[in-house]
Amino acid sequence: MTAPKAVIWDFGNVIVRWDARTLYSKIFPDPVERDRFLAQVCTLAWHMETDRGLSFADNLARLIPQHPHYEAQIRAWHERWDEMFSGPIAETEAAIEALAARGVPQYGLSNISHETLHSTLAMSPAFGLLADYVASGLERVLKPDPAIYRIACERFGLAPHEALFVDDSEKNIAAAAALGFDVHHFTDPAALRPALEARGLL
Repeated sequence: MTAPKAVIWDFGNVIVRWDARTLYSKIFPDPVERDRFLAQVCTLAWHMETDRGLSFADNLARLIPQHPHYEAQIRAWHERWDEMFSGPIAETEAAIEALAARGVPQYGLSNISHETLHSTLAMSPAFGLLADYVASGLERVLKPDPAIYRIACERFGLAPHEALFVDDSEKNIAAAAALGFDVHHFTDPAALRPALEARGLL
């Protein structure tokens, strides 16, 4: 197999840490109530529609009438979005900087709302080292749909086998591998640099 010549990064939980519980632990002191709210009200399946391009306003308007007693807590999903983040992942930042120093082309491919894209990009200087990115909210298609990987290849001028795709989602990794990408399932930040070194990227 040909060694990859570029790296494509997911954003959330690869470059920056994101977890809805980071915010909702402040709103619901009782962890049982918090987990029930996130499992039954503000679910990831509901949120994914904003990543698909639906506005936060429209997605909130769909949900609040179903749970009117939780209106303030539901609105916090948008109003306090940045509080779901707990900072950059140092190992990834260091890897992106090292790859940039070696001249390795780097790109982004993320399921992310067009409304939160720019505030997320401001969370780490590592984002500024990416040559380009594909954001699901702008394209209106989500990973692991093969279409978004094809959009990325076309935009970045890469064949799948020329890129290493790094993502924390097993489904997204499997979809990329099926299309011919080299992949790294990001589960342990300490394993990232060895994976890049094994491919001759660092």
